[in-house]
Amino acid sequence: MWFPVLSACLRGRAVSKSGFVVASLCPKHREANVSHFSHSAGRCSQTCQALIYRKHGDPSRVVELEDAPVPQTGAKEVLVKLLASPINPSDVNMIQGTYAILPDLPAVGGNEGVAQVIEVGSQVKSLKTGDWVIPRDAGLGTWRTEAVLAEDEVISVPNSIPLLSAATLGVNPCTAFRMLSDFEDLRPGDSVIQNAANSGVGQAVIQIAAARGISTINIIRDRPDFTQLSDRLKAIGASHVIREESLRRPEMKELFKTCSKPKLALNGVGGKSATELLRHLQVGGSMVTYGGMSKQPVTVPVSALIFKDVKVCGFWVTQWKRDHSHDERVFRAMLDELCSLIQQGKLTAPACKELCLRDYKKALDAALQPFTSSKQVLIM
Repeated sequence: MWFPVLSACLRGRAVSKSGFVVASLCPKHREANVSHFSHSAGRCSQTCQALIYRKHGDPSRVVELEDAPVPQTGAKEVLVKLLASPINPSDVNMIQGTYAILPDLPAVGGNEGVAQVIEVGSQVKSLKTGDWVIPRDAGLGTWRTEAVLAEDEVISVPNSIPLLSAATLGVNPCTAFRMLSDFEDLRPGDSVIQNAANSGVGQAVIQIAAARGISTINIIRDRPDFTQLSDRLKAIGASHVIREESLRRPEMKELFKTCSKPKLALNGVGGKSATELLRHLQVGGSMVTYGGMSKQPVTVPVSALIFKDVKVCGFWVTQWKRDHSHDERVFRAMLDELCSLIQQGKLTAPACKELCLRDYKKALDAALQPFTSSKQVLIM
């Protein structure tokens, strides 16, 4: 069965139609850097492969690898070849039907990734063939081999950075960057405390903070490989790595003899874990919630509000991007700074496991497992 696949209407307006072209399922990384196609080389077929779901539910049951049609490239559109796309919690939640924004069905999965421009429309000004691009916003459907997208739906990134860094740039590093920049005036020597420190956001927080001279107190759940995980986080710049169970133990007092009380707490878990973070904030500090992996509400002690004057707020990078869509300079400046850190070796991709598109069921199953420390990335 053939059908057009439409991008979701996620800004309160219709988004241009998206389409596909057949491409290799699992190209080599080195080929991604050198395959600069001419304007006329992009269209060799009228279909491509995409991970499509027609109803909400368990991703392993509702997502299928199918052929999908490709429209011609319009004057203000580009034809792109997807190179790599991760599986994020938000992608899973979208398929399950529990996320804050949901595309019209049928839909292509995936909200993040990196693609290479292989054909440009006659009125496209900001992009050329060979450029690497990432989505500006959620909802484009990146789990597919190729697509036709509007020029303003993507933004360029250097094709000199590692493929996995580019593929995982648009969500977690941007979330970490904004939370470290927008809520407290953090200076070298200050400290930040965070749970879910082994997550993609957590690893980005560690590295960006380290580059700014900011200490990080990183909380992770106890697990059999705690020591190995702790060593890995310290290797990328973590100042302290602590088991969640230790937050109420005397060793925290010892820690704060050598480390300043944190101005900022970053919560990706919720429940008791968030409450414990609040207890260690300095007076007037902020706790920013960006996720709720425990699926438990955040409970704020009255004493923290009255006697410590803490600020409790939330952050969603998708909303930030939309709020700043009128001024590309802010988004561009953030991406430029993040890419500079990547080029300097100060910001690396999270631990990733690469799988070909045809192995999507294995990738989805792995992404749903508890205590997962590796991000599943689909290589197209």
